[in-house]
Amino acid sequence: MAVPQPTAETRWRCTLCGNLTRFDVTRSMKVVDYVHLELGGEPRVEEREVVSETIESVRCRWCNAVDQIELVDRPGASASG
Repeated sequence: MAVPQPTAETRWRCTLCGNLTRFDVTRSMKVVDYVHLELGGEPRVEEREVVSETIESVRCRWCNAVDQIELVDRPGASASG
C-alpha cells in the first residue's frame, strides 16, 4: 500500500481515532553518506544525501491502526492571500 507523504499544506490523521500527532513510520531509504574516519578509526557521517525514500507503513501510536491514515489540511494552510 502506498502511503501518502505529508506536504507543507497537509498532515496525517488517523481515520480510526483522529490522532494527528503520534505515528510510527517505517521507511526505506537509499542514501549516500560522506563518512569521516577519525585517526582512531571511529566513523562519523558528515554529509548525507537522500537518493530515494519510500514510506512502507504508518502505525498510529494511539490506537495501533496500521495504514489507516489520510491527508488533511494543516491549520491555516488553505488561508492564502
